[in-house]
Amino acid sequence: MAKKRKSTSRRSTRLHKVTARQASTRPRTPKKSTKPKYVYYFGDGHADGSGKMKPLLGGKGANLAEMTRIGLPVPPGFTLTTEVCSYFYAHNRSYPPQLKAEVEAALAKVEKSVGKKLGDKDRPLLVSVRSGARDSMPGMMDTILNLGMNDKVVEIVAKKTGNARFAWDSYRRFLQMYGDVVMGVQKRPGEDHEPFESAIEHLKDERYGKHDFPDVRLSVSDLKELVKRFKALIKERTGKSFPQDPKDQMWGSISAVFGSWMNDRAIVYRRKYGIPHDWGTAVNVQTMVFGNMGDSSATGVAFTRDPASGEKVFYGEYLINAQGEDVVAGVRTPHPIAMLAKEMPEAHKGLMKVRAILEQHFKDMQDLEFTVEENRLYILQTRNGKRTGHAAVRIAVDMVGEKLISKKDAVRRIPADSLAHLLAPIFDRQSAKQARKIGSGLAAGPGAASGHVVFSAEEAVARSSKGQKVVLARIETSPEDLRGMIAAEGILTSRGGVSSHAANGKSLRLRRERNSD
Repeated sequence: MAKKRKSTSRRSTRLHKVTARQASTRPRTPKKSTKPKYVYYFGDGHADGSGKMKPLLGGKGANLAEMTRIGLPVPPGFTLTTEVCSYFYAHNRSYPPQLKAEVEAALAKVEKSVGKKLGDKDRPLLVSVRSGARDSMPGMMDTILNLGMNDKVVEIVAKKTGNARFAWDSYRRFLQMYGDVVMGVQKRPGEDHEPFESAIEHLKDERYGKHDFPDVRLSVSDLKELVKRFKALIKERTGKSFPQDPKDQMWGSISAVFGSWMNDRAIVYRRKYGIPHDWGTAVNVQTMVFGNMGDSSATGVAFTRDPASGEKVFYGEYLINAQGEDVVAGVRTPHPIAMLAKEMPEAHKGLMKVRAILEQHFKDMQDLEFTVEENRLYILQTRNGKRTGHAAVRIAVDMVGEKLISKKDAVRRIPADSLAHLLAPIFDRQSAKQARKIGSGLAAGPGAASGHVVFSAEEAVARSSKGQKVVLARIETSPEDLRGMIAAEGILTSRGGVSSHAANGKSLRLRRERNSD
């Protein structure tokens, strides 16, 4: 017995030594780097991120990555994470040391994908810079389009495309956005109109005798003159010249978009919707596609279902020969999406396919932005669409019937506060019949409103604070009017469609909800 135990012990010792020697020769698994990744690329069917990464990539960045993964036509780009925003504010508006190298690497991937380079003398790349918070904050932060344009690039683009009007229109738009968002050329106290819009109207008055002359009919000569006046306006208001270096433009835009997280309207909006201030925003830099290249190009926004009623119809608006900001800004009144089937049948057919793919994948009603560039469709954004209380109930019930979601999911889909829409005030039918009708318009939200008419957000706030009910009347609303929108019972504009009202006027519904509590 003793010998047997001794033999077993020796074998055990030998086995231990052999195992130890084998273990010592195995390659060690390298430790994962704890160095944070600040930039995520998407394009050509590949994305570093996914739709599950909204806290890091923001809603827009996460959905751009997800749409790229499922094969939708998304222009390539990259996302700077919300962690960069947190660092930006914690370190006196500066960036992590490794960020510049990560941005340069991601930009190089974009340039390789599209065969263009930022600032190139032969094939210049133009990009957009957009915000993208974890929760949707439409119109509350800033956007820059056509970045990369300068005095030389505009001539190259005009020659390459054979479309000088498109090139100069893109340049004047970029100057207007960059001057406003990055360089701070905005309306001063006491001014009713944005300074760039005033410059446009003055030129129209001088050359055509009316300031409501359509933008799309401005000539190349007109646009060149606007570019000249815009640069002079920037110099006059800021004491600085517009930067011609595209890299300087890019970093200026990135800083401005991160900076817009803490602008007044964004802070007011977050307080209203209960969005934490420390979440921060991501920034998305993406290859530009153009809806303003002529009658074969367009831009629009759409919902996969009607956000007011919940009906399963494709709902939205678009403009021919325009850029995305035109639709949501309300500068021009857009066309209903159904008309696109006649004007651009192939693009409409493509959109209907995208609509089905998005609902099947995200299993919710989607709010999407699209551009058609010379008859080719691109999807620029998707997100779960805002909806009325009526629509929330109908969409949830219908999607259960379509086997997209379960009954439990349907119940979770309907926020308790959205049911307040069902209690929004309406006009008495008999009184409405007896009233003298003086006009009609497009409704962006449920309910009815009455009050003293005021023509500025400041007056709306002042009168509301004294207990007066007011209706805010504007040519078109802008995000800067947010405080006045919240104070007003209703909002009336002379320009714009449902999309521009929905983008800028969600506080209209908030006000009515508060009154019905």
